[in-house]
Amino acid sequence: MATLHIEISDQKVAALKAYAEAQGLSFEKWLEQLVEHAGPSFTPESQGLDTRPIWEVIQDNMKDVPPEDLAALPRDGASQIDHYVYGHPKRDV
Repeated sequence: MATLHIEISDQKVAALKAYAEAQGLSFEKWLEQLVEHAGPSFTPESQGLDTRPIWEVIQDNMKDVPPEDLAALPRDGASQIDHYVYGHPKRDV
């Protein structure tokens, strides 16, 4: 179980407690129900976000790249990134 600390004005807390009591619930129980009800709608999956590991995303994106295009990529691309991206002179490595 985790604890969450949220700064809320005393006036807002009083209003929320009154609302919970009007529902016949303690403030804590009302908050638990609120979180349980809203929780699933805030998952990354429900927001359309890709939750796969980055290497799986890269593999998926690269699967349709023709082998001849991969072969044409520079072998020193990582060490000479500034040259290929920004046009700087190649560095001695």
